Amino acid sequence: MNTPMSMSNRVHRVLFLCTHNSARSILAEALATHLGQGRLQGYSAGSQPSGTVNPHALATLDRLGCRIDGLRSKSWEEFVGPDAVPMDLVITVCDNAAHEICPVWPGTPVPTHWGCPDPSSTRGGAHETARAFRRTAELIADRIQGLLALPLEAMDGASLGNALAAIAQHTRPAALEPVT
Repeated sequence: MNTPMSMSNRVHRVLFLCTHNSARSILAEALATHLGQGRLQGYSAGSQPSGTVNPHALATLDRLGCRIDGLRSKSWEEFVGPDAVPMDLVITVCDNAAHEICPVWPGTPVPTHWGCPDPSSTRGGAHETARAFRRTAELIADRIQGLLALPLEAMDGASLGNALAAIAQHTRPAALEPVT
């Protein structure tokens, strides 16, 4: 039986999904681990991984003080099967991934969707691209802060799912400004 002390020290594993696992899900993985300070462990994967991490995502994370060593684009297949680490939460961060049929994850992770603009599709120069990555990172960080404010240890799956959906509703992405 878990004591209140051991429950409060529990690390919650969060898998962030995006189609290519090169930008948004990578940002979310690193930010969850960084902001979670031992309370969250972020992971990321894609249904059709690109095989490379967007260098702008790495630069953004580095500027924010997040660890970037070990970040890589990988398939969600790494997170299924009997040897996979069971997740507590599975969060899609791109609309394409949200509509895909996901594998059956080990355990009983709570799923939700936190749609984010794709900063890698930004048109314009280096300044516009850096700004788009920063804004997406800020949106993800705001949502992770909302997650961290929840009494995770005291919530059942349905309550947690509702709270995660509310976080996405209250932190809607601002439309990316057109580049002129």
